[in-house]
Amino acid sequence: MKKTVILGVPFDTYTMKEAADRVVEMLEENGQHIICTPNPEIVMEARKDRELMGILKAADMVTPDGVGVVWASKYSPVTLKERVSGYDLVLSIFERIRATEHTVYFFGGAPGVADQAAERMKAKYPGLKIVGVHNGYFNEKEERNIISDIKRAHPSLLLVGLGSPKQEKWIYNNLRLTGAKAAIGIGGSFDVMSGNLKRAPKIFCRLGLEWFYRLITQPTRIKRMMKLPKFVLTVLKEMK
Repeated sequence: MKKTVILGVPFDTYTMKEAADRVVEMLEENGQHIICTPNPEIVMEARKDRELMGILKAADMVTPDGVGVVWASKYSPVTLKERVSGYDLVLSIFERIRATEHTVYFFGGAPGVADQAAERMKAKYPGLKIVGVHNGYFNEKEERNIISDIKRAHPSLLLVGLGSPKQEKWIYNNLRLTGAKAAIGIGGSFDVMSGNLKRAPKIFCRLGLEWFYRLITQPTRIKRMMKLPKFVLTVLKEMK
């Protein structure tokens, strides 16, 4: 699979279908796999966070969660085919594994959110096997217990929603201790899965304006959103 590099971050050129199929293959393989889904904010963060950049370069799959990343790839010899968001990727995986023996563990979010998300996903994807749930609030002692609980559950797929870059660093440092075949950092996806946060209407997603919908419904995101114009200017300066 070819890769394209956007401001130092290597992205796989999978379509959504190809990415979901590949993750299911990973669950069948030996070893453990890290999947990252950076958006422009994470790309910009990685430019000043060497540890995060190293993790993105070492990951087994990196998909573009944001139309901005897809747009930036037009200045690269290898262009990205489409946006492959973490949320949509996970749902595509659920559809593929619900009739199999593969299992999932939900880790992250505020207390109670991952539990709600698990119940809704089991209802939406009958047969989906969710073998454990834990919120994303923990101290050092609780972290050890969480890792032990994941290891006991021995999930095929571990979903970690701790926000970036915390989730990527947690996965990189702890995946080997959990026994999971693959892990994906999914940001705030548990909030959407649980129904506590509405996703942007399809028209916004289709037009590449999901970021704008988030901004008008969550004005507190303005500081994070300021990285988007910086991303565009940096791409034009360094890649064009």
